[in-house]
Amino acid sequence: MSRSPSLPDRPRLDLDPDMTPEERLEALRDHFEEIVRINEQLTDQLDDARGRQTSLTDEVDQLERENEMLKTSSLYIATVEELTDDGVVVKQHGNNQEVLTEVSPSMRESLEAGDRVAINDSFGVKEILDPETDARAQAMQVEASPDVSYEDIGGLEEQIREVREAVEEPLINAEQFHEVGIDPPSGVLLHGPPGTGKTMLAKAVANETDATFIKMAGSELVRKFIGEGARLVRDLFELASERQPAIIFIDEIDAIAAKRTESKTSGDAEVQRTMMQLLSEMDGFDDRGEIRIIAATNRFDMLDRAILRPGRFDRLIEVPNPDVEGRERILEIHTERMNLDSEVDLRALAREADGLSGAELASLATEAGMFAIRDDRTTVEQADFRAAREKLDQEEESGSQPVAFA
Repeated sequence: MSRSPSLPDRPRLDLDPDMTPEERLEALRDHFEEIVRINEQLTDQLDDARGRQTSLTDEVDQLERENEMLKTSSLYIATVEELTDDGVVVKQHGNNQEVLTEVSPSMRESLEAGDRVAINDSFGVKEILDPETDARAQAMQVEASPDVSYEDIGGLEEQIREVREAVEEPLINAEQFHEVGIDPPSGVLLHGPPGTGKTMLAKAVANETDATFIKMAGSELVRKFIGEGARLVRDLFELASERQPAIIFIDEIDAIAAKRTESKTSGDAEVQRTMMQLLSEMDGFDDRGEIRIIAATNRFDMLDRAILRPGRFDRLIEVPNPDVEGRERILEIHTERMNLDSEVDLRALAREADGLSGAELASLATEAGMFAIRDDRTTVEQADFRAAREKLDQEEESGSQPVAFA
């Protein structure tokens, strides 16, 4: 503990009887200045003492609170599983232990199955906690509408029409479905090779409908601890319900909806548990109001049949690599702002780009522009596209043979 600073010595005034009046006045002036200086020191010391007093008071309050916490029994988080005539069944988080316990009549009136509560060591319900939404679910919400429109997607006119009918129309024209007497498709599954525009389709729908766009990858639902993936699925659908109209987009859905096997590992069991939660949420989808679901996968052949049955994904839309007309339209979109040489023939480039996806065509246009910049030119020539295609072929890991442009 630091020691308090010592007080300054009290000044003494000694006047010599033989001093002249001027000397006496000067001595009195010096004595007064010394008193003022000492007074300032005492004032500073008083301020320091008050500051230390405040600090010590806060420290004492903190110690008293900690002491009270040590005297108080710990509380644990649990979930109400069931309300019975004999009491309430609660499941403690962490050990999943279920216990039948009693609660006060006033608290019982406010309790419902699924509520989060705080319990003590004796499993007595002490407090009803606020509902919790997983922070990871909140983080997946895209606040602003994606900056993608249908005009930005080339070669997928039929797929755009089907997605708009299944997702956009129920959100903006629900009365027409009611008058016709049918329920809109409950979900849309987009499947096809990588880079064909599945994600862009989902973003365009969200942009056109001004709906809340919630995106998650299936791989993000594969969690380390038991029950985490299922809980995240549940929280995502609750978030969509709060922010409707909303679109939930599940990319790489094959990560949690692959065909079930006889494997007994805990990891496979957790993936299947997550898929069952997703199926449960989708079965109740029609009652959720203005919420639509879109999923995408590159591995349609791996999906479990349960996820594909009618009532879950009513529309299975294949998004293939574009044909020659689609490739030309994609090249037009991605070269619209480029300064192309008059000799550049996009139709010829589209014919000779058989097998390329939309994403690869976008990369082709960007690389062609980079070759022009490298040669210190502002105009992109046909040779730049040829060089760009050769570069992409070299980077292609599949080992496909390059196609030379004319």
